[in-house]
Amino acid sequence: MKAAVWYAKGDVRVVDVPEPPAPGPGEVKIEVEWCGICGSDLHEYLGGPIFIPVDEPHPLTGAKAPIVLGHEFSGTVVAVGEGVTKVKPGDRVAPDACQVCWECYWCRRMEYNICEKLAFTGLHTTGAFAPYVNVPEYCCFKIPDNMTFEQAALVEPLSVGMHALRQAPVIEGDNVVVIGAGTIGLSALQCARAAGASQVIVLEMAKARKEFAEKLGATVVIDPSQVDAVSEVFRLTDGIGADVTLECVGSPATGPLAVATTRRGGKAVSAGVFEKPSELQFNDIVFTEKHLIGSLGYNGEFAYTINLLADGRLDADTMITGKIKLDDIVEKGFQELINNKDANIKILVSPKL
Repeated sequence: MKAAVWYAKGDVRVVDVPEPPAPGPGEVKIEVEWCGICGSDLHEYLGGPIFIPVDEPHPLTGAKAPIVLGHEFSGTVVAVGEGVTKVKPGDRVAPDACQVCWECYWCRRMEYNICEKLAFTGLHTTGAFAPYVNVPEYCCFKIPDNMTFEQAALVEPLSVGMHALRQAPVIEGDNVVVIGAGTIGLSALQCARAAGASQVIVLEMAKARKEFAEKLGATVVIDPSQVDAVSEVFRLTDGIGADVTLECVGSPATGPLAVATTRRGGKAVSAGVFEKPSELQFNDIVFTEKHLIGSLGYNGEFAYTINLLADGRLDADTMITGKIKLDDIVEKGFQELINNKDANIKILVSPKL
């Protein structure tokens, strides 16, 4: 079967790979319908390896590069291994990408997203830019009949935004700042609105992405290249600052910006993936008792996200800006996101086109 395989920085190829075998005990084989190109995939293409193991096999999965990418996906269960009871062939699913040991200190606390052997589908083991993929049963979440496979492919990134929100958490009446209006930023924006935030102020420079933020419910969109974003946030919050700031970019400037826009005693949550170090004056945290919180992936948010997406409180369709076939993933996927990043949010890839 054809699959999109990461070999090195700047080197992703669509090549023939073996079809996954019949699922083993506790495993599920899924026929992939749609898989989104994630910011993490783009980071690996532009600056990797970041997550992908190259020199040593991953301690949980035993995999290393070259590796099939893809973890934001939906599909249909076609076979199950021994002991699988949660799903059956024919079930429509949106799988969680976290594969974990269930034995370490963090897994025993159900903090599985920071498992000491954490493996992401499509980064630390074979992924879903392919017609079929095998994943553990515990990753699978069934989707309702009224949800399209395209919408279901966005459950994963929407859950990243949901987890960042719940790390604070955002509560009804909060003033929230979201830095970045890419996929994760727009997901966090929507989740903040669903949580009852009083204001959701989005900081974004790209014209098209500013328009997406407005469509998806931003109270105000501020362009930091045009105005002093920190002063504007404080003006809009009666001189107080944001109760919660959600950083969803991962650039050297956005970490300090998240702290600067947060009120005294408030919370700055960073969900961005940083390719380069970022300078931060810790007195800006110490002297104001601000809380700086990391947010990785998700931990139990898939069920909430599926419910909110199914009842219309979250909108996946607006974020889908392209649908392509697997053979075009480099030119019309990765290169499109690099060359026209500001105009794209989520490009979905189908191995069936």
